[in-house]
Amino acid sequence: MAAAARLALRARPLSRPNPGVAALVVHKARVIARGWTQAGGRPHAEAVALAGLAPGVLAEATLYVTLEPCAHTSPRGPACADLIVAAKPARVVIGQHDPDPRTAGQGLARLEAAGIATTLLDDPASAASLAGFLTRQHLGRPWVTLKLATSLDGCIALADGTSQWITGEAARAHVHARRAQYDAILVGGGTWRADSPRLDVRLPGLEARSPARVMLTRGEAPAGITAIASPAAITGLEGVQYLYVEGGAETAAAFLAADLVDELHLYRAPILIGDGKRALGALGLASLDAAHGRWHAPERRQLGSDEFTAYLRRRS
Repeated sequence: MAAAARLALRARPLSRPNPGVAALVVHKARVIARGWTQAGGRPHAEAVALAGLAPGVLAEATLYVTLEPCAHTSPRGPACADLIVAAKPARVVIGQHDPDPRTAGQGLARLEAAGIATTLLDDPASAASLAGFLTRQHLGRPWVTLKLATSLDGCIALADGTSQWITGEAARAHVHARRAQYDAILVGGGTWRADSPRLDVRLPGLEARSPARVMLTRGEAPAGITAIASPAAITGLEGVQYLYVEGGAETAAAFLAADLVDELHLYRAPILIGDGKRALGALGLASLDAAHGRWHAPERRQLGSDEFTAYLRRRS
């Protein structure tokens, strides 16, 4: 299931508006087929993995899928639960329940009614691979990642606003690779007016993966950019499951103060700036106790001379 969850990253973000799901078919301890949700949401992962497999092989095989197979039909393709019933694998292992009311247990029930052995897990790796979809379903908003690039003393620019470049080439390439995994990228109006950032992906072969652009502003946005007036307005970003926030300081603080940041990507360069622009504005904390216990760091890596750390928000 962990391997399937890693495979699901290949679907992101091109599977939108559908979740990025992955499936593996295992026969006699060997993976014999795999699939992930294709661009535009079809075909689904199960359809790709099952295509072309002989019934005799499937009768002895286990299908691993990160999300409960869908139970609703679509003009673009059949329900995956029906495809699996027709294929008749020996067993199906499911990483996560589908909260979409069109499926919500019906896919699992359809497999069980057909006599297929099924196991439903609450698999953390599958949940992580579906973070944007699950956040949309449960909270009505996208999964939000805040990116900050700072000096060791927490500055994002010199006092005069000069910020190119805080980090080195390896870190900047890493940022572009991460951008390619998001549906939309957001900056504040002040950052746009000061820097006119391109907000695209500039890695060879990934230029077409540039996310949609969003601006946090109470005014109008330039052509081709969606304007929202507050962090809470991200609920209205249609089709956006993953949102990448790139600041500046007031925008970053606004999202943190509203408790809308699910993941923090912190790039730290081994430099000291001193009297520079701080990475964050006021967060409205009443005490230090309120700052503790909110974040944990599942990933750290060195990128040239810079250090990258990913932090996840602890939520009940």
